[in-house]
Amino acid sequence: MYTAKQRQQEAQKVTLVGSLLDAVLGVAKILVGMFSHSHALIADGVHSLSDLATDFMVILILRVSHQEPDEDHPWGHARFETAGTVMLGGLLIAIAGAMAYNSVGLIFSGESLLIPEWPALVVAGLSIVSKEWIYRYTLAAGKRLKSDLIIANAWHSRSDAFSSIVVLIGIAGAMLGWAWLDALTAVLVALLIAKIGWDLTWKSIKELVDTALPESQVRELEQAVQNVDGVISVHSLKTRLMGGQSLLEMHIQVESHLSASEGHYIGDTAVRILKTRFDDIGDVIFHIDTYNDDQRLYCDTLPLRAEVEDALRATLSELHPELKWEKLVLYYIKARIELELSLNSAELARCGLSGSAVQQALRDNLQQYYWYASLTLWLTPSDA
Repeated sequence: MYTAKQRQQEAQKVTLVGSLLDAVLGVAKILVGMFSHSHALIADGVHSLSDLATDFMVILILRVSHQEPDEDHPWGHARFETAGTVMLGGLLIAIAGAMAYNSVGLIFSGESLLIPEWPALVVAGLSIVSKEWIYRYTLAAGKRLKSDLIIANAWHSRSDAFSSIVVLIGIAGAMLGWAWLDALTAVLVALLIAKIGWDLTWKSIKELVDTALPESQVRELEQAVQNVDGVISVHSLKTRLMGGQSLLEMHIQVESHLSASEGHYIGDTAVRILKTRFDDIGDVIFHIDTYNDDQRLYCDTLPLRAEVEDALRATLSELHPELKWEKLVLYYIKARIELELSLNSAELARCGLSGSAVQQALRDNLQQYYWYASLTLWLTPSDA
């Protein structure tokens, strides 16, 4: 699994390789197009240079999106990558629209063009091979890094390869007398490029509005947590994507009499298992429940510890003014409070009281409180 710094370095390396290729191809197409009388190749060269511009945009966005969280962006900057993918997808759609518009205009213009020469055909063929190679190289890196922005840039590179195919067919067609074939093929390719741009844009828009992960993936994540020893149930599981990473929020129900530290450790174990099994897990926020709060088996007006202690203290002072407890544990279960009270056996003896008498007195007195469920009295030895 890549760290944020490794991910940024790898992404920039891939983008720089593509930038160098776009610069060489762009200049070569324009120069050869001018000397070989191919307007299509010149336009394709301009398209390649537009790839160069988007490469620099990708590098800039990657620098921002992989910065560490700060005070203004406590969740990090990964959404800049998502927003950049939307922009890149929109650019693909715009390029497709321009290609289709120019090609349709060419079909109905009735203009006659100069016949291109063979060097234009060779450069167009080299462009197809080069752009297909950089597409595959960039796409593989994007999938490996789980970066929609890199994947979008890969498809942008392939759009240049498609346009070079159109140029190749157009040049060959023009040399054979079928000039209309260039424009018709360009329209079809433009539609395909527009679909690619739309798919990338729509996916990123869904991420920006916090669309949940697919149901099957959510169930798999839920089952992984459910299988952790000590977990009774998982509920209120919320998922979303940010910059290729899955962010999770969930409630984990554990046994009602566990200590807070044990319950939290069960939650930490669940997070560790999730991040081990699924390499795209980012932040996980969990809440430990001792009941399923989706079923609302609790009371909003139950007292906090101070009020319960006051009730106990009043009863103990009636039994003996110097009687004090050593430990009090409260369990909030099904809209009531269960109490576990520890008293020192030596102190009870000094007060002339027995454990059973104190326990019964406390139970009788606490019955008047709506929040009372049960009381268990523990006696600790005198040397404890």
